[in-house]
Amino acid sequence: MLTEITIRRPCGKVSEYAANPDRAPEWYENIKEAEWRTPKPLQVGSLIAFKARFLGRELAYVYEIAEYDPGRLLVMRTADGPFPMETTYTWEPIEENATRMTLRNRGRPSGFSAVFAPFMALMMRRANNKDLRRIKQILER
Repeated sequence: MLTEITIRRPCGKVSEYAANPDRAPEWYENIKEAEWRTPKPLQVGSLIAFKARFLGRELAYVYEIAEYDPGRLLVMRTADGPFPMETTYTWEPIEENATRMTLRNRGRPSGFSAVFAPFMALMMRRANNKDLRRIKQILER
């Protein structure tokens, strides 16, 4: 599922903020905490533990940075957690002072969770749109 937004800030500013795990609780409604498991700075192989609340449940999972091209692309995959998940951010300058940011989540629920996959996809899309509106609001202040 892919969501996107245009943020009226330079691409470097948007990507620097969005790619910083320490900032995630500020703009992701469901993320309550981010903890580095490997030393900073962010790079391929970095591990970040997140605590979140989604659909009334507490979730804890660790993302591993799979790809990172600062200012352009960030791909994270769960190293553990309730089900395999991949999150991808892209940033593209569309004007001198505007950036198109995309957010894509892909997951493969299994077992009991698979029954609720369509509902979860709808709720994730809503959450992603809300999160992108929030980061836009923060960065355009």
